[in-house]
Amino acid sequence: MTEETADGVQSQIVKTRESNVPVRQSAPNEVGADVANPRVATASANANIALIKYWGKADEELIIPRASSLSLTLDGLTSRTTVEFFDKVDGEEDADVAGGSGSGVDCREIYDYIKSADSLTIDDVPQQGKALDRVSRFLDIVRAQSGLHLPARVVSHNTVPFGAGLASSASAFAALAAAASKAAGMDLSPRDLSRLARRGSGSACRSVFGGLVQWHAGHDDETSYAEPVDMGSLDLAVIVVLVSSDLKPVSSREAMRRTVATSPLYPAWVESCAVDLDEALNAIRQGDLERLGAITEANAFGMHAAMMASRPAVLYWLPDTVAVLRAVDGIRDSGLGAWSTMDAGPNVKVLADARDARAVAAALRERVPQCEVEIHRPGSGVRLH
Repeated sequence: MTEETADGVQSQIVKTRESNVPVRQSAPNEVGADVANPRVATASANANIALIKYWGKADEELIIPRASSLSLTLDGLTSRTTVEFFDKVDGEEDADVAGGSGSGVDCREIYDYIKSADSLTIDDVPQQGKALDRVSRFLDIVRAQSGLHLPARVVSHNTVPFGAGLASSASAFAALAAAASKAAGMDLSPRDLSRLARRGSGSACRSVFGGLVQWHAGHDDETSYAEPVDMGSLDLAVIVVLVSSDLKPVSSREAMRRTVATSPLYPAWVESCAVDLDEALNAIRQGDLERLGAITEANAFGMHAAMMASRPAVLYWLPDTVAVLRAVDGIRDSGLGAWSTMDAGPNVKVLADARDARAVAAALRERVPQCEVEIHRPGSGVRLH
Protein backbone atom coordinates (compact mmCIF):
# COMPACT_ATOMS: atom_id res chain seq x y z
CA MET A 1 0.00 0.00 0.00
CA THR A 2 1.05 3.62 -0.24
CA GLU A 3 1.33 6.37 2.35
CA GLU A 4 1.83 10.09 2.01
CA THR A 5 4.82 11.41 3.94
CA ALA A 6 4.95 14.70 5.82
CA ASP A 7 6.22 16.46 2.70
CA GLY A 8 3.47 15.03 0.50
CA VAL A 9 5.61 12.44 -1.25
CA GLN A 10 4.02 9.08 -2.00
CA SER A 11 6.05 6.14 -0.72
CA GLN A 12 5.58 2.39 -0.67
CA ILE A 13 5.03 0.51 2.62
CA VAL A 14 6.34 -3.04 2.78
CA LYS A 15 6.98 -5.58 5.55
CA THR A 16 9.98 -7.84 5.48
CA ARG A 17 10.06 -11.52 6.32
CA GLU A 18 12.65 -11.08 9.06
CA SER A 19 10.66 -8.66 11.21
CA ASN A 20 7.42 -6.77 11.45
CA VAL A 21 9.17 -3.40 11.11
CA PRO A 22 7.25 -1.35 8.54
CA VAL A 23 9.73 -0.13 5.93
CA ARG A 24 8.89 2.86 3.79
CA GLN A 25 10.77 2.79 0.49
CA SER A 26 11.66 6.44 -0.06
CA ALA A 27 10.79 8.05 -3.35
CA PRO A 28 13.85 9.23 -5.31
CA ASN A 29 12.99 12.91 -4.87
CA GLU A 30 12.00 12.75 -1.20
CA VAL A 31 13.13 15.73 0.82
CA GLY A 32 16.42 14.91 2.56
CA ALA A 33 17.44 12.22 0.05
CA ASP A 34 20.73 12.53 -1.80
CA VAL A 35 19.46 12.46 -5.39
CA ALA A 36 23.00 12.18 -6.78
CA ASN A 37 23.79 9.18 -4.58
CA PRO A 38 20.67 7.90 -2.80
CA ARG A 39 22.60 4.98 -1.28
CA VAL A 40 24.78 7.06 1.05
CA ALA A 41 23.82 8.72 4.33
CA THR A 42 25.54 10.21 7.38
CA ALA A 43 24.19 10.26 10.92
CA SER A 44 25.49 11.15 14.36
CA ALA A 45 24.44 10.02 17.82
CA ASN A 46 25.51 10.62 21.40
CA ALA A 47 26.40 8.10 24.07
CA ASN A 48 24.08 7.63 27.02
CA ILE A 49 24.74 6.87 30.65
CA ALA A 50 22.36 4.44 32.34
CA LEU A 51 20.86 5.60 35.63
CA ILE A 52 18.93 2.35 36.06
CA LYS A 53 21.13 -0.24 34.41
CA TYR A 54 20.74 -2.71 31.57
CA TRP A 55 22.79 -5.79 32.39
CA GLY A 56 21.90 -9.20 31.02
CA LYS A 57 19.87 -10.46 28.08
CA ALA A 58 16.76 -12.62 28.03
CA ASP A 59 17.29 -13.17 24.28
CA GLU A 60 20.85 -13.01 22.93
CA GLU A 61 19.93 -12.86 19.25
CA LEU A 62 17.28 -10.13 19.46
CA ILE A 63 19.03 -8.42 22.42
CA ILE A 64 15.98 -8.40 24.66
CA PRO A 65 17.03 -7.31 28.18
CA ARG A 66 16.03 -8.98 31.41
CA ALA A 67 14.94 -5.65 32.92
CA SER A 68 13.85 -2.22 31.71
CA SER A 69 16.31 0.64 32.11
CA LEU A 70 16.61 4.42 32.28
CA SER A 71 19.38 6.56 30.82
CA LEU A 72 20.52 10.11 30.12
CA THR A 73 21.92 10.92 26.68
CA LEU A 74 24.97 13.20 26.94
CA ASP A 75 26.40 15.84 24.67
CA GLY A 76 30.01 15.70 23.53
CA LEU A 77 30.32 11.89 23.48
CA THR A 78 29.50 11.46 19.82
CA SER A 79 29.79 9.02 16.93
CA ARG A 80 29.38 10.32 13.37
CA THR A 81 28.99 7.56 10.80
CA THR A 82 28.64 7.44 7.01
CA VAL A 83 27.26 4.38 5.25
CA GLU A 84 27.45 3.90 1.49
CA PHE A 85 25.96 0.89 -0.29
CA PHE A 86 27.70 0.19 -3.59
CA ASP A 87 27.38 -2.13 -6.59
CA LYS A 88 30.95 -3.37 -6.98
CA VAL A 89 34.39 -3.38 -5.44
CA ASP A 90 36.89 -1.02 -7.04
CA GLY A 91 38.73 -2.77 -9.84
CA GLU A 92 36.23 -5.62 -10.17
CA GLU A 93 33.68 -6.29 -12.85
CA ASP A 94 30.08 -5.31 -12.16
CA ALA A 95 28.20 -7.89 -10.12
CA ASP A 96 24.42 -7.97 -10.07
CA VAL A 97 24.31 -8.34 -6.30
CA ALA A 98 21.07 -6.40 -6.03
CA GLY A 99 19.31 -8.53 -8.60
CA GLY A 100 18.10 -11.30 -6.30
CA SER A 101 16.56 -14.39 -7.84
CA GLY A 102 16.62 -14.43 -11.60
CA SER A 103 19.91 -12.54 -11.81
CA GLY A 104 21.82 -15.68 -12.79
CA VAL A 105 24.03 -15.45 -9.72
CA ASP A 106 23.95 -18.11 -7.00
CA CYS A 107 22.53 -16.75 -3.73
CA ARG A 108 25.44 -18.17 -1.75
CA GLU A 109 27.88 -16.39 -4.04
CA ILE A 110 25.96 -13.14 -3.56
CA TYR A 111 26.06 -13.51 0.21
CA ASP A 112 29.79 -14.32 0.22
CA TYR A 113 30.47 -11.35 -2.08
CA ILE A 114 28.55 -8.96 0.16
CA LYS A 115 30.23 -10.19 3.36
CA SER A 116 33.71 -9.98 1.85
CA ALA A 117 33.10 -6.54 0.32
CA ASP A 118 31.83 -4.77 3.45
CA SER A 119 34.45 -2.42 4.90
CA LEU A 120 34.74 -0.52 8.17
CA THR A 121 36.98 2.40 9.14
CA ILE A 122 36.92 3.76 12.69
CA ASP A 123 38.75 7.01 13.41
CA ASP A 124 40.76 6.65 10.17
CA VAL A 125 41.90 3.09 11.02
CA PRO A 126 40.64 0.26 8.76
CA GLN A 127 39.07 -2.53 10.81
CA GLN A 128 39.07 -6.30 10.36
CA GLY A 129 38.11 -9.27 12.52
CA LYS A 130 35.48 -8.96 15.24
CA ALA A 131 34.73 -5.27 14.74
CA LEU A 132 34.03 -5.67 11.02
CA ASP A 133 32.13 -8.93 11.54
CA ARG A 134 29.85 -7.29 14.10
CA VAL A 135 29.06 -4.35 11.81
CA SER A 136 28.56 -6.65 8.82
CA ARG A 137 26.10 -8.80 10.79
CA PHE A 138 24.14 -5.68 11.67
CA LEU A 139 24.16 -4.56 8.03
CA ASP A 140 22.71 -7.99 7.16
CA ILE A 141 19.66 -7.05 9.23
CA VAL A 142 19.32 -3.75 7.35
CA ARG A 143 19.74 -5.55 4.02
CA ALA A 144 17.08 -8.11 4.93
CA GLN A 145 14.59 -5.49 6.08
CA SER A 146 15.16 -3.11 3.17
CA GLY A 147 15.62 -5.66 0.37
CA LEU A 148 18.80 -3.85 -0.73
CA HIS A 149 21.35 -6.66 -1.05
CA LEU A 150 24.54 -4.65 -1.54
CA PRO A 151 27.85 -4.41 0.33
CA ALA A 152 28.58 -1.24 2.26
CA ARG A 153 31.41 1.05 3.25
CA VAL A 154 31.13 2.30 6.82
CA VAL A 155 33.27 5.19 8.09
CA SER A 156 32.93 6.33 11.71
CA HIS A 157 34.55 9.10 13.73
CA ASN A 158 34.13 9.24 17.50
CA THR A 159 34.77 11.53 20.44
CA VAL A 160 34.17 8.76 22.98
CA PRO A 161 36.90 6.23 23.89
CA PHE A 162 36.16 2.75 22.55
CA GLY A 163 35.65 -0.11 25.01
CA ALA A 164 36.32 1.92 28.15
CA GLY A 165 32.89 1.80 29.75
CA LEU A 166 31.69 5.11 28.30
CA ALA A 167 28.93 3.64 26.10
CA SER A 168 30.83 3.87 22.82
CA SER A 169 28.74 1.05 21.32
CA ALA A 170 25.54 2.97 22.13
CA SER A 171 26.49 6.02 20.09
CA ALA A 172 28.17 3.90 17.40
CA PHE A 173 25.24 1.62 16.65
CA ALA A 174 22.60 4.34 16.99
CA ALA A 175 24.47 6.35 14.34
CA LEU A 176 25.03 3.24 12.22
CA ALA A 177 21.35 2.26 12.39
CA ALA A 178 20.21 5.72 11.31
CA ALA A 179 22.75 6.07 8.49
CA ALA A 180 22.41 2.50 7.17
CA SER A 181 18.60 2.50 7.19
CA LYS A 182 18.49 5.87 5.42
CA ALA A 183 21.08 4.82 2.84
CA ALA A 184 19.08 1.63 2.22
CA GLY A 185 15.93 3.65 1.47
CA MET A 186 14.13 2.94 4.74
CA ASP A 187 12.20 5.63 6.59
CA LEU A 188 11.68 4.31 10.10
CA SER A 189 9.69 5.85 12.92
CA PRO A 190 11.77 6.78 16.00
CA ARG A 191 10.42 3.72 17.83
CA ASP A 192 11.30 1.37 14.99
CA LEU A 193 14.73 2.98 14.63
CA SER A 194 15.32 2.27 18.32
CA ARG A 195 14.33 -1.36 17.73
CA LEU A 196 16.78 -1.60 14.85
CA ALA A 197 19.61 0.04 16.82
CA ARG A 198 18.96 -2.42 19.65
CA ARG A 199 19.94 -5.28 17.33
CA GLY A 200 23.47 -3.85 17.14
CA SER A 201 23.95 -2.94 20.80
CA GLY A 202 21.23 -2.96 23.42
CA SER A 203 22.00 0.47 24.86
CA ALA A 204 22.05 1.95 21.34
CA CYS A 205 18.25 1.94 21.32
CA ARG A 206 18.36 4.62 24.02
CA SER A 207 20.81 6.84 22.10
CA VAL A 208 18.20 7.28 19.36
CA PHE A 209 16.59 9.81 21.73
CA GLY A 210 17.91 12.80 23.64
CA GLY A 211 17.67 13.57 27.34
CA LEU A 212 16.16 11.02 29.69
CA VAL A 213 15.16 7.78 27.98
CA GLN A 214 13.41 4.60 29.13
CA TRP A 215 14.06 1.27 27.43
CA HIS A 216 11.05 -1.00 27.82
CA ALA A 217 12.43 -4.51 28.15
CA GLY A 218 9.45 -6.11 26.42
CA HIS A 219 9.37 -9.79 25.53
CA ASP A 220 10.03 -9.80 21.76
CA ASP A 221 11.32 -7.62 18.93
CA GLU A 222 8.13 -5.59 18.69
CA THR A 223 7.76 -4.78 22.39
CA SER A 224 11.41 -4.00 23.24
CA TYR A 225 12.03 -0.35 22.39
CA ALA A 226 13.07 2.98 23.88
CA GLU A 227 11.17 6.24 24.26
CA PRO A 228 11.94 9.65 25.78
CA VAL A 229 11.01 10.62 29.34
CA ASP A 230 9.99 14.16 30.25
CA MET A 231 12.72 15.70 32.43
CA GLY A 232 10.21 17.98 34.12
CA SER A 233 11.86 20.54 36.38
CA LEU A 234 15.20 18.72 36.62
CA ASP A 235 18.26 20.45 35.14
CA LEU A 236 20.87 17.70 35.05
CA ALA A 237 24.56 17.41 34.35
CA VAL A 238 26.94 14.46 34.39
CA ILE A 239 30.59 14.87 35.30
CA VAL A 240 32.65 12.14 33.62
CA VAL A 241 35.80 11.16 35.52
CA LEU A 242 38.14 9.34 33.15
CA VAL A 243 40.15 6.86 35.18
CA SER A 244 41.40 4.94 32.13
CA SER A 245 40.74 4.95 28.39
CA ASP A 246 42.35 1.53 27.94
CA LEU A 247 40.37 -1.31 26.41
CA LYS A 248 38.61 -3.10 29.26
CA PRO A 249 39.84 -6.65 30.00
CA VAL A 250 36.42 -8.32 29.60
CA SER A 251 33.90 -7.18 26.98
CA SER A 252 30.45 -6.14 28.12
CA ARG A 253 28.88 -9.04 26.25
CA GLU A 254 31.10 -11.63 27.91
CA ALA A 255 30.73 -10.00 31.32
CA MET A 256 26.93 -10.02 30.98
CA ARG A 257 26.86 -13.70 30.05
CA ARG A 258 29.13 -14.59 32.95
CA THR A 259 27.11 -12.56 35.45
CA VAL A 260 23.78 -14.01 34.33
CA ALA A 261 25.12 -17.58 34.31
CA THR A 262 27.19 -17.65 37.50
CA SER A 263 26.48 -14.79 39.91
CA PRO A 264 24.33 -15.76 42.90
CA LEU A 265 23.49 -12.07 43.39
CA TYR A 266 22.19 -11.46 39.88
CA PRO A 267 18.54 -12.63 40.25
CA ALA A 268 17.98 -10.35 43.24
CA TRP A 269 19.55 -7.40 41.42
CA VAL A 270 17.27 -7.90 38.39
CA GLU A 271 14.24 -7.92 40.69
CA SER A 272 15.44 -4.73 42.36
CA CYS A 273 15.71 -2.97 38.98
CA ALA A 274 11.92 -2.89 38.54
CA VAL A 275 11.52 -1.21 41.93
CA ASP A 276 14.42 1.17 41.26
CA LEU A 277 12.95 2.17 37.89
CA ASP A 278 9.54 2.96 39.35
CA GLU A 279 11.11 5.01 42.15
CA ALA A 280 13.42 6.83 39.71
CA LEU A 281 10.52 7.78 37.43
CA ASN A 282 8.56 9.04 40.45
CA ALA A 283 11.57 11.08 41.55
CA ILE A 284 11.82 12.63 38.08
CA ARG A 285 8.13 13.53 38.07
CA GLN A 286 8.54 15.16 41.48
CA GLY A 287 11.77 16.94 40.53
CA ASP A 288 13.57 15.19 43.40
CA LEU A 289 17.21 15.00 42.32
CA GLU A 290 18.42 13.81 45.72
CA ARG A 291 16.15 10.78 45.51
CA LEU A 292 17.02 10.12 41.88
CA GLY A 293 20.73 10.33 42.68
CA ALA A 294 20.49 7.92 45.60
CA ILE A 295 18.61 5.35 43.49
CA THR A 296 21.07 5.76 40.62
CA GLU A 297 24.07 5.18 42.89
CA ALA A 298 22.54 2.16 44.62
CA ASN A 299 21.52 0.54 41.33
CA ALA A 300 25.05 0.82 39.93
CA PHE A 301 26.64 -0.60 43.08
CA GLY A 302 24.19 -3.49 42.96
CA MET A 303 25.13 -4.27 39.37
CA HIS A 304 28.85 -4.23 40.15
CA ALA A 305 28.33 -6.37 43.24
CA ALA A 306 26.61 -8.98 41.06
CA MET A 307 29.48 -8.79 38.57
CA MET A 308 32.09 -9.22 41.28
CA ALA A 309 30.23 -12.26 42.60
CA SER A 310 30.46 -13.95 39.17
CA ARG A 311 32.72 -16.97 38.83
CA PRO A 312 35.32 -15.99 37.85
CA ALA A 313 34.70 -12.47 39.10
CA VAL A 314 34.20 -9.54 36.70
CA LEU A 315 36.13 -6.67 38.25
CA TYR A 316 36.54 -3.43 36.27
CA TRP A 317 37.52 -1.22 39.18
CA LEU A 318 41.04 0.22 39.43
CA PRO A 319 42.62 1.90 42.48
CA ASP A 320 41.70 5.31 41.06
CA THR A 321 38.09 4.12 40.64
CA VAL A 322 37.85 3.64 44.40
CA ALA A 323 39.53 7.01 44.97
CA VAL A 324 36.90 8.73 42.79
CA LEU A 325 34.01 6.95 44.53
CA ARG A 326 35.35 8.05 47.92
CA ALA A 327 35.79 11.58 46.56
CA VAL A 328 32.12 11.68 45.52
CA ASP A 329 31.11 10.62 49.03
CA GLY A 330 33.27 13.40 50.47
CA ILE A 331 31.83 16.02 48.11
CA ARG A 332 28.30 15.02 49.06
CA ASP A 333 29.19 15.15 52.76
CA SER A 334 30.44 18.72 52.21
CA GLY A 335 26.97 19.77 51.08
CA LEU A 336 27.15 19.52 47.29
CA GLY A 337 24.73 17.16 45.59
CA ALA A 338 26.76 14.49 43.75
CA TRP A 339 25.98 10.82 43.09
CA SER A 340 28.18 8.26 41.35
CA THR A 341 27.31 5.68 38.72
CA MET A 342 29.42 3.30 36.66
CA ASP A 343 28.89 1.12 33.64
CA ALA A 344 31.08 -1.78 32.49
CA GLY A 345 34.47 -0.19 32.96
CA PRO A 346 36.65 1.67 35.48
CA ASN A 347 35.37 5.17 34.76
CA VAL A 348 33.00 7.02 37.06
CA LYS A 349 30.11 9.28 36.10
CA VAL A 350 28.74 11.74 38.64
CA LEU A 351 25.14 12.96 38.50
CA ALA A 352 24.57 16.53 39.66
CA ASP A 353 22.36 19.56 39.28
CA ALA A 354 23.59 21.63 36.35
CA ARG A 355 23.95 24.65 38.65
CA ASP A 356 26.39 22.69 40.83
CA ALA A 357 28.30 20.98 38.03
CA ARG A 358 31.26 23.38 37.94
CA ALA A 359 31.69 23.22 41.71
CA VAL A 360 31.47 19.41 41.70
CA ALA A 361 33.97 19.18 38.84
CA ALA A 362 36.38 21.53 40.63
CA ALA A 363 36.13 19.47 43.82
CA LEU A 364 36.83 16.28 41.88
CA ARG A 365 39.88 17.81 40.19
CA GLU A 366 41.18 18.80 43.60
CA ARG A 367 40.56 15.40 45.19
CA VAL A 368 41.65 13.17 42.25
CA PRO A 369 44.05 15.36 40.23
CA GLN A 370 45.39 12.33 38.36
CA CYS A 371 42.05 11.86 36.54
CA GLU A 372 40.53 13.83 33.68
CA VAL A 373 37.24 15.50 34.58
CA GLU A 374 34.68 16.71 32.03
CA ILE A 375 31.20 18.20 32.40
CA HIS A 376 28.47 16.98 30.05
CA ARG A 377 24.93 18.25 29.68
CA PRO A 378 21.96 16.31 28.26
CA GLY A 379 22.51 15.64 24.58
CA SER A 380 20.27 15.33 21.56
CA GLY A 381 19.03 12.19 19.89
CA VAL A 382 20.25 10.73 16.61
CA ARG A 383 20.59 13.20 13.71
CA LEU A 384 20.87 12.77 9.95
CA HIS A 385 23.24 15.13 8.10
